[in-house]
Amino acid sequence: MKRLSCMIIGLLLYGWSPAQPYTAGSFPDVIASGAQGAFHVQGMAVDRQNGCVYLSFTDKLLKLDLKGHLVGSVTGLVGHLGDLTMDARTGKIYGSLEYKDDAIGNGIRQKLGIKDSSGVHFYIAIFDGSQITRPDMPATDPSILRAVHLQNVVDDYESKVEDNGKAYKHRYGCSGIDGITIGPAFGAESGRKGKNYLYVAYGIYGDTLRTDNDNQVIVQFDDKDWWDKYGRPLIQSHPHRSGPSKPLHTYFVYTGNTTYGIQNLEYDAYTGNYYAAVYAGKKSRFPNYDFFVLDGHRRPHKGKLQVDDRQQRADFLSLASNGKADSSSGVRGWHFKWGSTGIFPLGDGYFYISHNGKSEDGQQQTTLYKYKWTGASAKDDAPFTKISVQ
Repeated sequence: MKRLSCMIIGLLLYGWSPAQPYTAGSFPDVIASGAQGAFHVQGMAVDRQNGCVYLSFTDKLLKLDLKGHLVGSVTGLVGHLGDLTMDARTGKIYGSLEYKDDAIGNGIRQKLGIKDSSGVHFYIAIFDGSQITRPDMPATDPSILRAVHLQNVVDDYESKVEDNGKAYKHRYGCSGIDGITIGPAFGAESGRKGKNYLYVAYGIYGDTLRTDNDNQVIVQFDDKDWWDKYGRPLIQSHPHRSGPSKPLHTYFVYTGNTTYGIQNLEYDAYTGNYYAAVYAGKKSRFPNYDFFVLDGHRRPHKGKLQVDDRQQRADFLSLASNGKADSSSGVRGWHFKWGSTGIFPLGDGYFYISHNGKSEDGQQQTTLYKYKWTGASAKDDAPFTKISVQ
C-alpha cells in the first residue's frame, strides 16, 4: 500500500512511470504512425519505462502510445531532425538536427516555403518527453526542447581539402550529422554499471570520385548535464553556438562510402554492440552493404587515414566478425532493406524497425515491426527475423 501511494504521488508530482520498465514481450508486434505529411520518417526512440514511442518526421517530433495513438508532437522545425535515441538516465530524447545550405537543407526550406537561410548549424536537440502532452507544441519552448551546438561538425563541413590533388569541400566528406545513440565506451566490460557516452555519426556525401570519404565518422561526447550546461532555446532566426568545444574522441569505421553516412545508430545492451543502418553507397569496389554492426567489445585501434592528401594516425572501430565478409575490401556487413529510417533495441535481442512508405493520398508514414536479431552471415540470409503478425 505504501509503495502504491508513492507511485501515485510520483505520477502526480513528477510524471513518473510504472515501477518496472516494459519488457520486449510487452511491446506490440506492430505500431503504425498514420499519414504524416510531406517529409519521411528519419528515426525513432522507444521509452521502455513509460511505454511510448517517439518518431522523427524531419520537421516534427511525434509521441505515440503503443497503439499508435498520438499523445503529442513538437512542430515548427525548419531544419532536418534525423535519428533519435533515448537517454534512459534522464528520460530525455536526443535527436540530430541540421541547418545547412546543401540540397537537403534547401529542399526542406523550399517545401516549407521558407526563402532565407540562417546559415550552417548542427545541433543535438534534447527533448523532455514528459512535457510533450498535446499536438503541435512549439519547438521554441525551452521547457520542451533545448539545443546543443556542435562546432566541430560545422568546422569539418565548411573545411576545404585536397584529394589526389583536386580541391573538395567538406573534410571526410562531412555532410552534417544523423545517426545518434548513447552507450558505453568501446571495449568496456558492461554499459549497465559503467559510464555512458553520446555518440554522433557524421553524414557522408556519396561522391564516387573522392577517395577520402570511405569511412564512417563517429564522435564521442560526455553529455552529462548538457540540458543545463549547454542547452539553449531553439531560436531558428538567430541560431546560438552554445556547446562543447570539441568531442572527447573521433572514431572512424572502414565500411566503404555510403550515401549520407550512418542514418540510424543504436547501442544494444543485449549484445553489447552498436548497430548502424545506412543508404548503400555506389562505389563499385565495395560490397555496398546497407547494414553494419560495430563490435562494442573491442577497443579502438590505431590505423592510417588519408586526409587532405596526407596520411595521419587515427582511432578506428571494428566491424563485428559475424557480418558477411567481402574478400576484396575486407568490409563486413549485410544487405538488409530496412533500418535506415528507424531502428531501436527493445531488449533480449528484439528490435523495432521502421518500414517507411506512403499512404494512399501520398503522405509519408511508417509502420514499426518487431524483429529478432539472428546475426545470420550466410550469403542470402537477413540478420533479423520478423516476428509474425497475428
